[in-house]
Amino acid sequence: MDNLPAELLLDILGRIKRTTDRNSVSLTCKRFHKLDNGLRISMRLGCGLHPVCDALTALCNRFHNLEKVEIIYSGWMSKLGKQLDDNGLLILSSCCPLLKDLTLSYCTFITDAGLSYLASCSKLASLKLNFAPRITGCGILSLVVGCKALSVLHLIRCLSVSSMEWLEYLGKHEMLEDLCIKNCRVIGEGDLIKLGPTWRKLKRLQFEVDANYRYMKLYDRLAVDRWQKQSIPCENMLELCLVNCVISPGRGLACVIGKCKNLEKIHLDMCVGVRDCDIVCLAQKSSNLRSISLQVPSDFSLPLLQNNPLRLTDESLKAVAQNCSLLDTVRLSFSDGEFPSFSSFTLNGILMLIQMCPIRELALDHVYSFDDIGMQALRSAQYLQILELVRCQEITDDGMQLASQIPQLCTLRLRKCLGVTDDGLKPLVGSYKLDLLVVEDCPQISERGVQGAAKSVTFKQDLSWMY
Repeated sequence: MDNLPAELLLDILGRIKRTTDRNSVSLTCKRFHKLDNGLRISMRLGCGLHPVCDALTALCNRFHNLEKVEIIYSGWMSKLGKQLDDNGLLILSSCCPLLKDLTLSYCTFITDAGLSYLASCSKLASLKLNFAPRITGCGILSLVVGCKALSVLHLIRCLSVSSMEWLEYLGKHEMLEDLCIKNCRVIGEGDLIKLGPTWRKLKRLQFEVDANYRYMKLYDRLAVDRWQKQSIPCENMLELCLVNCVISPGRGLACVIGKCKNLEKIHLDMCVGVRDCDIVCLAQKSSNLRSISLQVPSDFSLPLLQNNPLRLTDESLKAVAQNCSLLDTVRLSFSDGEFPSFSSFTLNGILMLIQMCPIRELALDHVYSFDDIGMQALRSAQYLQILELVRCQEITDDGMQLASQIPQLCTLRLRKCLGVTDDGLKPLVGSYKLDLLVVEDCPQISERGVQGAAKSVTFKQDLSWMY
């Protein structure tokens, strides 16, 4: 091995993917140790980083080509030692000149001063902050001004971010391609208009409003009205995920949905105000759509929408079926609520999707309209590989027995289905048609009843949800 050229050894070491194996090889001799140090471009750290500054300095000096760093303090307690703070970010910025991708999760001690150190990382292209309660908009602004290459920004539960100058700067800079804002309480739908020209560059947008603040947002008419006079160029959007948002008719996020002509994935979860015309417009514009997920709220009798009540019916599913010939993933869900839902997808609407689109994965949650007749129709779903049924209480053993006749089905997940017993799974037992069967919290299915029903079986029984 000593006579092998360095290029060949680097190629060999580069083929070892497991970190534990790489660590073992690097300890065999000084030459391997030195070569491995230069090859490491990513590092994932956690609560074991102690003492934090000394350990981080040693690691950064050893692995001098680091491009990706993840620091995660999930489960941290004070007895585990000091957390990463602003001094740690100063070490990263000074010792990792090639840093491109940084993720900080549960790093509760970092402040705006730490982010200002990161502003010197000229190659930083991706920053993900998960629960950084001391970070404010000023810190994010200093970072985005310094990091000209930033194209990915994720802010999750950054509760103190209030000023939005950083959004305006990103809007003018036109570099951002992936933006994720989740449960940052002060940031609302109306603030997204500040992205301006950057809408043209965005490929992925995830925006989630804190559920506890959702109803308060409905009364913020001023924020919604700011969208009315704006044109939103979002032709390059590939993935759009909106959770707990207000979709005001004819403006704002409703306009975004209707202009994403290259959209491939859309997820609308508990979004108040979505109407048939929004989904129809989406389907007509987005012929490349491959995945759609709709979770429909059932309790939304709120003042803002009294004149424009929510209407999601089979017209939406029909438009998707007729216009989106590449659609292969469908997830439909109705939320639990005290009041019945004003919207309704019938069995006919769901079957239109199955018959007209190459559906590979179908997930239905709380969809009472899907019953044994629907299961019978799935026998002609020639592309269906993954079927997930959650709280679909109209399906009985007669319908479930037909699962063995779905041509390509290889994964079946059943959760909280009251009407299915061991008898419903009998045709699958011993056939090994399924690669995976997951049964969770179905009171009439026993652990014995699932044995041999698939190559791999997962069974869990917790019936506390029923009481």
